[in-house]
Amino acid sequence: MQIVFMNRLVKDAGSEGEKLAQVWIGEEEGTWHLGWRDLEMTGEAMDTAWYEGGSWNEMLYIYRHGLAVKLGEGFRPLIDGTFHEEEELKGRSHAVQKLYCYSELHNNEELYAELTAWRRRKAASERKAPYFIASNRVLRLISAFVPHTIEELLQLPGVGESKASEYGADLIEIAGTVERSHEFPLDWVNDALDDQSYLSWTYKQKEHKYKQDLDKYRTRRTMLKGIYEGMNLQQLEQECGLPRRDLVEALEQLEKEGYDTERLIQSELEEVPNEEQELVWAALEELGDALLKPVLLQVYGEDAASGSGMEQRYERIRLIRIRYRRQPGSRRSVG
Repeated sequence: MQIVFMNRLVKDAGSEGEKLAQVWIGEEEGTWHLGWRDLEMTGEAMDTAWYEGGSWNEMLYIYRHGLAVKLGEGFRPLIDGTFHEEEELKGRSHAVQKLYCYSELHNNEELYAELTAWRRRKAASERKAPYFIASNRVLRLISAFVPHTIEELLQLPGVGESKASEYGADLIEIAGTVERSHEFPLDWVNDALDDQSYLSWTYKQKEHKYKQDLDKYRTRRTMLKGIYEGMNLQQLEQECGLPRRDLVEALEQLEKEGYDTERLIQSELEEVPNEEQELVWAALEELGDALLKPVLLQVYGEDAASGSGMEQRYERIRLIRIRYRRQPGSRRSVG
């Protein structure tokens, strides 16, 4: 086997000294090999195979995720440029990332729980998804830094004028009852975080991102194979281990990338009456395809947005929308 890449890593193990390891990529007769090697001070080595197969792309996803896990555990590469890609944080402030890091390491769990309960009630009353009200990351920031005024709330990344105007009073009312040991502005955070804690947090973010990338890649590959073999959504649910809604969203993405998904769409719409399909198509032409709910209400009535058949109706609209978007001049910006 020919080794095409290798990097050595070291980890400070405290009283045990340093731990050494290697990550390597090899190729043999068209098969890629990826592995991790723990090096003992005695000269012995313990190998762990991470990948063996013919896909460079899959191997690269596994490499990035596996390496991020090891870096999160404290290993550090002797050669920089470990991930061989552009920096993910490009265009985002280093100071903002430190605020995110500090909020996850030092947030007030009791306040965070109260904020999430508020968001759940607000989402229910406004019939919105919770993340439209406030993301988990924003609530973590609030629970860690405890703003007591709208001006302080606006200093948190992810909180703009619109969000502060709509929900700021509620958020300040909740956070205002909690004492805090620091003040605004938050420029003190840079000195409060030690470099190793921040670096480990950064690698944990990479680990999460690369795990998502790997899962998406495998789902995409399984779906393409399933469509080619004539599988339906129920069969793909079992193959991918994902709910139908996620599979339909993945199907939309495949269509955007230029893959032919018609075989699966045809299979799923066979039992949908032509009249119903025509009504959905007409609604898309009239209302545009940017939003699903207006189409749902026009085709199925005011009561269609709730009840046991709601998910099935949305799924049918999504599948027909894929076909509709293939047509030139579809009104995607309307809605």
